[in-house]
Formats: sequence, C-alpha cells, structure tokens
Amino acid sequence: MSDGPHPPSRRLYGRAKGHALSARQQKLVDEMLPGLSWADEGPVKPDILLAGFGTRVLEIGFGAAEHLTGQAARFPDTGFMGIEPFLNGVAKALAGIEEHGLANVRVKRADARGEIERMPDASFDRIFLLFPDPWPKKRHAFRRFVQEDTALELTRILKPGGQLRVATDVRVYADWALPLLLETPGLNWLAQRADDWRIAPEDHITTRYQSKHLGDIDPVFMDFQRAA
Repeated sequence: MSDGPHPPSRRLYGRAKGHALSARQQKLVDEMLPGLSWADEGPVKPDILLAGFGTRVLEIGFGAAEHLTGQAARFPDTGFMGIEPFLNGVAKALAGIEEHGLANVRVKRADARGEIERMPDASFDRIFLLFPDPWPKKRHAFRRFVQEDTALELTRILKPGGQLRVATDVRVYADWALPLLLETPGLNWLAQRADDWRIAPEDHITTRYQSKHLGDIDPVFMDFQRAA
C-alpha cells in the first residue's frame, strides 16, 4: 500500500463514539439534542438558529465542550454553534448546557467539513478550531481539518473583520496549518511578535485536554482576521 498523497475525502476519520453513555447522558442526547441541533440536509442558517444574538461564534471539534460552554457562559448575549463528531463530547456539551442553563448554544453531531459547506457567506464573527486531531503521520495528512479547501470555506463564512483562531500543541500540525492559512486569500495573520502565538490569549479558556500536555510543543495560538 502506498504512503503517498491521497485524494481529499468527506469520510469521517477517527472514533465517533467512546465508552457507553451514562443513563443521564443518553437521556440528554435523546431528548435535548434534537431541540438544539439542525437538519442533516439543506442550507444551515446560523442567523435563524441563533436569532436574537447579534454576535455569532462557531467552534469546530469542541471535544469535551469546556471551551464552548465556558465561552457561552461568559458571553450570554453571544450565540454559539458547536460541531463535534464524537458522541461522548456532544453528550458532555449537553450536560454543560443543562447545568449552566445556557440558552445561547446550538450543537450538532457531525463532521464540520460538510456542515460549513452548507452555511452562507459571512455567517460568523468568530470561529474556533482548538487542538484538532493532528494526524501526525505524513500519509494521514489529507485527514487534517486544515486543508486548502477548508481554509477557504472558513474564510468565506467569516464576516469581514471576523476572526479565526487555530490552536495546536503538535509541531507537525502547526507547520502544516500556518502556511496554508497564510496563503488563504482574504485571511490575515494578526501576530506581530512571537508572544502573540506563544502566550495564550486573554480570552482563552484552558481545557483538561490542553492541561494534559499530550503534544510535543507548548500550545501555539494562531489568530487570523478576514479582510474587511
């Protein structure tokens, strides 16, 4: 079998489910998720899903949802959409939404690549892609979320002046993602000095995953802005 480049694919890679959900988690998935999610087909309309919220934020691959629910609790007047393929992560998001009484979060269990393609231009003020699966082996590079096409899609759904944050603690992913994002038309890197990517931004919420230091470098935070 060749280790050479593979064609792009919309297949979902990695695990979709881990350990069995608890009875409470399963109840949340069965009863709460349908009311916070959106259809599997047709246009996705963040302005309708988050009606009443002037500022809209998307988090892609929210994991255990600590950052997503933390940001939503911190900014109750902002609308948040989160997309995560891992069922256990979705269940944790629902638990956090219920626990904190969050009315400003919508959640979808899906591969975000297909979802953002169904969204209209200039949908979001901010997008977070924090510590995505790095797929560190060269032969798996086509599975990484940041690709030329996804970078263009992320830029497209940002409002003019909107911001994208990509964070990773894996060197190969940082070395892969940064050049792609720098070459994306209409997307401008905001860093002016090394501390701008070496030090966590003031509004960042550290998650348990990040605290485990599983990567091979200290976290880097790459903030971009869509040209006005």
